[in-house]
Amino acid sequence: MRTHKSFFSFCICLDVFFDECQLLFRFFFLILQIVRLQTKVEIRKSSIEIKPTDRLLFVGSCFADNIGKRFVENRFNAVVNPYGVMYNPASVWHTCTKIFNDTLRYDTPAEQATIRSATYDNFDIAVFTLGTSHVYIEKETGEIVDNCQKRPQNLFEERELSVDECARYLKQAVEKVSVDVPVLVIITVSPIRYAKYGFHESQLSKATLLLAAEQVAREYDNVEVFPAYEIMNDELRDYRFYEPDMLHPSAQAVDYIYEQFKEMFFSEDAKQMEKEWQPIRQALNHRPFNPDGEEYKAFLAKAKEQEKAFIEKWKIED
Repeated sequence: MRTHKSFFSFCICLDVFFDECQLLFRFFFLILQIVRLQTKVEIRKSSIEIKPTDRLLFVGSCFADNIGKRFVENRFNAVVNPYGVMYNPASVWHTCTKIFNDTLRYDTPAEQATIRSATYDNFDIAVFTLGTSHVYIEKETGEIVDNCQKRPQNLFEERELSVDECARYLKQAVEKVSVDVPVLVIITVSPIRYAKYGFHESQLSKATLLLAAEQVAREYDNVEVFPAYEIMNDELRDYRFYEPDMLHPSAQAVDYIYEQFKEMFFSEDAKQMEKEWQPIRQALNHRPFNPDGEEYKAFLAKAKEQEKAFIEKWKIED
């Protein structure tokens, strides 16, 4: 009888213990919900897929440079801002026009020389990164310039493009890169803020670009918007993800946004290619204590053999 009572008491205690554990679990889950450090931007898989053999064009702000640089480092066939950084939709269109050899006034003789020697013809994917809706117009010609060439400020007039104007330039750029074959176009708004306009004005400019990008994406089946601006301002809402100037995303932030870009647009083959390249890249970039040593020479020769095999496997244009 005493044994039964002891067992019964033990069962009650065990039941209470499990109830308390369940309450404790719910409490900790509630705490985790309350102190979440991020609001995630939903990244859905795009119908646009980047493949290892695709030819990519990056045009836009310095954020295009940052993302495009990672494609070049990872052995994708990418051309990044061939005529320099372009901040607004009109300048993005100017670059697309220059690439395809249309008649347009070049800012420098060097640009014209670049066009004559360029082999840019057909791209599979174009990425447009928009920085601002502000443009500078040369008073004498009435034309939007991409670069003031350090000429006196009084020669130019600054104004803001409207949503419709931004959308019109973007549509022209989309149609220009697709002049021969349909090109898949990814539009994104740079998360870099412009302090010189004031932060409220900077936000208004970004809103104009976001509305224009959305308008174009709804009109064209081959255009999608990537939420770089939203990721920076929602998921990475902390100054530790900025450079010391508190305006530009840090390298860590750019890496994170690049990973999200991969999730949205990379094919499985593209992910596999990048994965295989990483150890080869690290080996080639290794800096030894004794670069003249036989051991390092053998190590480097092996890395170069792996690089050659990698290029042949993925049909990379060297």
